[in-house]
Amino acid sequence: MNIKNLFNQLFEYKEEEEYEFILPNSSNNLPESKNNQAKQKIFPTLSVNIEYLKTKYNLLINSDVKIRKFVLPIQDKKVVAALLYIDGMVDEKTITNSVLQPLLLKNSITMQEQQNTNKPGRISIRNPKQPKINLENFIYNGLIPHNSISKETEFEEVIVKVNAGFCALFVDTIATAFCVETKGFEGRQVSEPITESIIRGPQEAFVENIRTNTSLLRKIINNENLVIEEIEVGKISKTKVAICYIQNIANDDLVGEVKYRINHLNIDYLLSSGQLEQLIKDNPSNTFPQNIATERPDRVSSYLLNGRVAIVVNGTPFVLVVPAVFIDFLSSAEDKNLNYHFTNFLKFIRAVALFFAIFLPGLYVAITNYHQELIPSELLFAIANAREAIPFPVIFEILIMEISFELIREAGLRVSSSFSTTIGIIGALILGDAAVSASIVSPILIIVVAFTGICGFAIPDFSLTSSIRIYRFFYIALGFFAGFLGIALGFFIHFILLTNLSSFGVSYFAPYIPFENLNENNGYIMKPVWKRERRSHFLNTKRPETAEKISMEWRKDVK
Repeated sequence: MNIKNLFNQLFEYKEEEEYEFILPNSSNNLPESKNNQAKQKIFPTLSVNIEYLKTKYNLLINSDVKIRKFVLPIQDKKVVAALLYIDGMVDEKTITNSVLQPLLLKNSITMQEQQNTNKPGRISIRNPKQPKINLENFIYNGLIPHNSISKETEFEEVIVKVNAGFCALFVDTIATAFCVETKGFEGRQVSEPITESIIRGPQEAFVENIRTNTSLLRKIINNENLVIEEIEVGKISKTKVAICYIQNIANDDLVGEVKYRINHLNIDYLLSSGQLEQLIKDNPSNTFPQNIATERPDRVSSYLLNGRVAIVVNGTPFVLVVPAVFIDFLSSAEDKNLNYHFTNFLKFIRAVALFFAIFLPGLYVAITNYHQELIPSELLFAIANAREAIPFPVIFEILIMEISFELIREAGLRVSSSFSTTIGIIGALILGDAAVSASIVSPILIIVVAFTGICGFAIPDFSLTSSIRIYRFFYIALGFFAGFLGIALGFFIHFILLTNLSSFGVSYFAPYIPFENLNENNGYIMKPVWKRERRSHFLNTKRPETAEKISMEWRKDVK
């Protein structure tokens, strides 16, 4: 106890009551809470509005926020106006052709028709015979021909739209701002998928623009029941998140749960769907994926048509799909485009690859240390001869190779594509051959590690592969300490933990745990396309059937 008290006195942290430094007053830079934030109304005086915007955007040091003042010649009156936009976020040609040119040139057309003597914001023409004109309605209905324009009365709404690529028009004597969509920032064009390439099927992938991604879904699902709701996440970033579902198919409780989780995220910023995935999944501490992340619009459309919900995050090309079950991560986007016989063969290959990717190194360690009697005599003598000159135990040997393999894989991903092939050749051929020649590792161990890596690459989902790479080391340790008994005990505990997982109320091993009717098209084995008549029962959709009992009616006429 004396030693413990001594260490506590030496290393215990004590919070100082007074500090020598002074924190700067940065209250203007911090976001206010929703309850305390007073929504400032737009003033009817243009100069006051400009001063407020200069303070809000720090225009003394901000270089890309522009305020363009000009004069509107309205018959014999001159009304001062200003345009607010962010350079680089807008298309200047659109501003010139759809905003400035109509305002400066098309100012006397149909002005006599815009009459409203009861509302504010009107100007009086010097000719007493002419009626008073409502300037707000005249600008909104007659001067700006752009099809995407809205009127805002609060600075908060105006600032949100300007930050998203709109331009805001402020006019003197009017307590309203006109927000015109003039987005023109650069973005990546729709291209082929990088992480989910297939041979037979569409060759389009999502991009970083949320509106482009939703349009790709609309292009595939030509139905008015496809609902796309937008939510802003993040007090500072105000990232747009689109929740997509088919209204007459998806379960209302599932849609409500997705909205509830996203709406109740009290964070400052959200930059990617990967961050959102960690924030909304049921069990964040478990490394196994619980939401589907894909960059393929055809795959997302297929899930939507089966009653699931898609989540699109602005700024990232990966879309989340919920709920997700374990068999989803062993399925490829190409499965539904191939003959079901070949698809089921590939699914069997993936299941075998999953087993070896997790257990093969641990089984090798367990067999060589505890269960030599399971190896044929000839193979046992070959392993013994190969390891005769190796000075290290099996566990150290396999850890060296597994860590080296992970380093080579990570290095190949981080460098440019022109060097990735070179790194693979150096790691696989030169280092591997040198390690065998130097008697650091045995040749059979290189075969085990290489085959394990190939099995990992055969799994379609990257998130599942990442989890397997972590758990592989646990099973290696269990095989070293307790052989088959340790691996079996570890798998039993691991399986129990996975069975307790759920994704938005759906069991992780559905439809097998709990067991459901596999006559529906919800199992791992793919049925013929003409027998995929029902949606998965665990989704509890509004329309359980996807096709009639006899979908190929043309066969009735075939004799």
